[in-house]
Amino acid sequence: MNNQQRSLLLEKSSLFIPPQGVKLSYGTSGFRADAAIMESTVYRVGILAALRSMKTGAVIGLMITASHNQVSDNGVKIADPSGGMLTQEWEPFADLIANAPHPHSLVQLIDDFLKKENIELEGGKAAVVLLGRDTRPSGESLTEAAKQGITSILRSTPIDEGILTTPQLHWMVRARNRGMKASESDYFEQLASSFRCLLDLVPQENCNKDINDKLIVDGADGVGGDKLCILKKMFTDLCIDVRNCGSGVLNEGVGADYVQKEKVAPRGFGPADVGIRCASLDGDADRLVYFIMPSDSHNKIELVDGDKILSLFAVFVKEQLSIILKHDGMVEDKSYQPTLGVVQTAYANGAATDYVKQLGLETAITPTGVKFLHEKAAEYDIGIYFEANGHGTILFSEPFLGWLERKNDEVSTKAKGSEQEKAVLRLLAVSRLINQAVGDALSGLFLVEAILQHKGCTIHGWNSLYHDLPSRQLKVKVVDRASIVTANAETVVVKPDGIQEAISAETAKYPKGRCFVRPSGTEDVVRVYAEAVTQEAADSLARAVAGLVNQFLGPSS
Repeated sequence: MNNQQRSLLLEKSSLFIPPQGVKLSYGTSGFRADAAIMESTVYRVGILAALRSMKTGAVIGLMITASHNQVSDNGVKIADPSGGMLTQEWEPFADLIANAPHPHSLVQLIDDFLKKENIELEGGKAAVVLLGRDTRPSGESLTEAAKQGITSILRSTPIDEGILTTPQLHWMVRARNRGMKASESDYFEQLASSFRCLLDLVPQENCNKDINDKLIVDGADGVGGDKLCILKKMFTDLCIDVRNCGSGVLNEGVGADYVQKEKVAPRGFGPADVGIRCASLDGDADRLVYFIMPSDSHNKIELVDGDKILSLFAVFVKEQLSIILKHDGMVEDKSYQPTLGVVQTAYANGAATDYVKQLGLETAITPTGVKFLHEKAAEYDIGIYFEANGHGTILFSEPFLGWLERKNDEVSTKAKGSEQEKAVLRLLAVSRLINQAVGDALSGLFLVEAILQHKGCTIHGWNSLYHDLPSRQLKVKVVDRASIVTANAETVVVKPDGIQEAISAETAKYPKGRCFVRPSGTEDVVRVYAEAVTQEAADSLARAVAGLVNQFLGPSS
């Protein structure tokens, strides 16, 4: 690091001293805390983003959001060149610089890291960082802090894209680094054109089915509602009623996280909406759930969660792939066998996993966390992953998309208008509609709508694909959560000795019983998940296993 760079860092970082007694950790969601104490952290993540851009020679994204957290919070996270999350190898460095107590220690950490990573500040490509923020009042000032961080590294340029959904920023980063058009209007146009393509390919027999065309969407009083209002203007034949578009408080009694956890209708929904197809986005529009208000609801809902979205996507993709792999509708093409896999965590409802297995699809279970799901899904030619909270997407491998394009050229000349050609066009449209960088509530919503139209299916029919097993989640306060060590994607406890045998013996008492425990990633608690054929049984199993955790680990005082 030359003297000019050192002086610039010392000068700028002296304006962003971290608050005393605060220690932050970079996780799946980046850094999150009360917005009032985030300025120095965002400044330092700006530095990290510039260094990451120089290391990779690519455009990096920096998003300021706290997603489904309360409006007084805010956060910051990085989008890597692929559009995915910051590589885990850089997370410890993020923690170190965020928590460096003063400018000199910060500069020393940066200097050491530059040497370790062989980052040459004076050679190679200059850094470019795309900035986005959600609608939180604190977003604008924190964006300025990020810009100051980025420009603390010489030859680094911030590009402020303004108010975006988190998935939009990730999509832009991916598109920029692939040499594609990458503006917000390009994002809207890609979603709109691929959605139109799917509607044009709806089977004739389902075109006139009455599936209750009206859709009501809860925008969580966040950025997603505003963006959806722009998108709906591009579809004159689509009836979408967008509510909670910013007149209320962000995430307060609204949003996908609230709806999924509380299983009640969001603010602004009432008796007039009974039986209508409803959906809810979260604060930064990276989660999506659907729901129905039954006639006797009293604000209670029938939740159609991420597991059901995954199941709908899996059915459709498998169906289209099967059509493509048939010659003349009779003989399966053995020359190329694309892999199709469904990826879940242990928190996926057992009924959902059983349903997907009954479709004949390969299923994989990963540890909790989007980064694990995404990595595993990328191992397939088509990988579908979702969490029950509504975060997920579909990934298509480059070799598979190349094969699909060649297949399209072949069938468009030899089998024009055939079911095989239509299936190829549908999967190509899905690959353009779905956000392959991260889970995206807007692209997910339009894919759900297209598939329901394709199948002539109501939300009630979709929700009856399978019936969830009742479940219960509990938290057990313990002295040291690290005493619990798990294996097999957190489904088995290997330490302390004997606890897994005790859990298995208790679980075996309940028909269709399933239970696992895992240490929390953020607090000194052990999380218990249990499911069984009745709610009473699930509750009883969860309580019994919580008692075992206390017995083996000892309760906290």
